[in-house]
Amino acid sequence: MDQGNPAFVEKVRETEAVPPAHLDALVARHGGGTLNLLRALMDDGLLGKAHACQLWGDSIGKTYVDPLEVVISREAVEVIPHEIAKKKTVLGLYYFGDVLTVITPDPNDTVFMKQLERITQSPISPIFGLPWEIETAIAIQYQTRENLDDLLKKITSSGFRIDGVQSDDDVAMLAEAVPMVELVDALVYYSLRERASDIHIQPEEASVPIRIRVDGILREAIRLPKSIGPALAARIKVMCELDVSERRLPQDGRFSLELGGNKANFRVSIVPSIHGEKVVVRVLNISGVRQVMELNKMLFSQTVLQPFRRLIRRPNGIIFITGPTGSGKSTTLYGALDEINVPGQNIMTVEDPVEYQLKGLTQVQVKPDIGLTFSRVLRAAMRQDPDVILVGEIRDLETAKIASEAALTGHLVFATLHTNNAVQATLRLIEIGVEPFIVAPSILGVVSQRLAGRVCENCSEPYYPSRDEMRTYFLDEGLGKVPFFRGKGCSECGETGFRGRVALHELVVITDEIRSMISESASMLDLARAARRGGYRPMRYDGLKKVLLGLTTIEEVERITVEETPL
Repeated sequence: MDQGNPAFVEKVRETEAVPPAHLDALVARHGGGTLNLLRALMDDGLLGKAHACQLWGDSIGKTYVDPLEVVISREAVEVIPHEIAKKKTVLGLYYFGDVLTVITPDPNDTVFMKQLERITQSPISPIFGLPWEIETAIAIQYQTRENLDDLLKKITSSGFRIDGVQSDDDVAMLAEAVPMVELVDALVYYSLRERASDIHIQPEEASVPIRIRVDGILREAIRLPKSIGPALAARIKVMCELDVSERRLPQDGRFSLELGGNKANFRVSIVPSIHGEKVVVRVLNISGVRQVMELNKMLFSQTVLQPFRRLIRRPNGIIFITGPTGSGKSTTLYGALDEINVPGQNIMTVEDPVEYQLKGLTQVQVKPDIGLTFSRVLRAAMRQDPDVILVGEIRDLETAKIASEAALTGHLVFATLHTNNAVQATLRLIEIGVEPFIVAPSILGVVSQRLAGRVCENCSEPYYPSRDEMRTYFLDEGLGKVPFFRGKGCSECGETGFRGRVALHELVVITDEIRSMISESASMLDLARAARRGGYRPMRYDGLKKVLLGLTTIEEVERITVEETPL
């Protein structure tokens, strides 16, 4: 790229987005069409990344792709040796037939593309990517379990002293040492490569196993010597700016890592245990990468999606999304907000943390340590003339009352609750302390959801369940011989048979009958009967439908749902 790319400069001029004098000054400083110029235009806020990279791609006749956004095939990664990938800043993305698509800053380097065809034994289709994004993607995609083992051997054999360290100053010094920095970075990159939602560092009596949660299931990534545990925990505390010397009390924090032009954000919880400090790192999001998913792409059953869409278009009332931590509640909430986000709506959110950034919304991050609580922000939001309010979580009576009153005074409110099913949520506000005569008219409906492992599309295979199994789950369905699907296990899914997750839902639409029963403090059993009459079907019903569609397995449905007794 030394010769520059003058066609890019001309395309920038044609947009008239950059003042000519400013562009000339940047060209003089960075060269007549270089990637440094491209980056300067983005860094100075003169061009957005998507626009700037599209112009560059157009100027060289290649498509731009962000390697941190696309689904990357492990087969495509592994066919290019790591040393070549690093040296030439090139990464295999996926195969289309027998053609290997690769991403590189210089896709028109025909000499290297010919060399790459000989190395990979495949025709090459090159596309354009920013070098710093490709470098980050390489660091993530080539971070394997074997690399973690090699790094651990390097640390333990290098003379790096951990045993016998006692003082706080010594532990703090170890936390800043290069081996600890490398180890934490490697663990984070490995977790991102495996699509993990959490990293668990759990000291035991003789060792420190590190497990990652992938598609809802914890699996061991590596087991460290016991002596490394305190320094590893200290390193994470330093990254979160927490008190390294405090090892007797729980601590919570956050940290971010630069990933190309983006940031990966993490939330940390540290709890003292009898064998040392247990550390859990939650992978929150990669800013600038995590996109809001549309409702029609979430694999909702139509019997849930259509009435839910009608609810979110109501002018006022509360809609609850319930489920445990990590069940995809925020994804569903933002899919709903995105669908009703039009210029005529004033939408405000109160969250902890802000997981998605959606254009057109006013989003507020609560900070309880300075008194910026859900209830305080919610009261202030009510004075901002909102049409729609999202409350990240209703945790206390004051927040519950404000949200309920907002629903009764002409606002549409979205909120989350922690309950086992959708029917329970109708009584949860009463349990918190809100009067039934306020709860009954304010609730519009409740969606409850869980995430089940999705059968890996790469290794999915059909099988036919036994007659007894069919009778157990589909007694009244009148099904004949129907194939189910399961994953055999492959490199794409880490030999688990699952890749990704699919949401299972249940929806209770609050009818006039249910409102009357809530006002009269009816039991949950009576409410469930009324919900059934209004069309409610339990989550297991939705799960079994998705088994028939080949999206998940009977075992997954059994794991995350319960069989409800006939009402």
